[in-house]
Amino acid sequence: MVILQKIGFRAIRQKGSHVFLKHADGRTTIVPIHPGEKIDRDLLNKIIKKDLGISREEFLKYK
Repeated sequence: MVILQKIGFRAIRQKGSHVFLKHADGRTTIVPIHPGEKIDRDLLNKIIKKDLGISREEFLKYK
């Protein structure tokens, strides 16, 4: 979530454990938030490539 906020995404709404985030340019993504759990590698890669439209290396620059 912190990296997504650094990129410019803002939480718009939450339903249960899923947070809907939106960027000013219109990109959106949904991220599951489960206390004590990390996001699965495959899901994270999908979010980075498909939803954010950036490379993994670019994503890690914000870390």
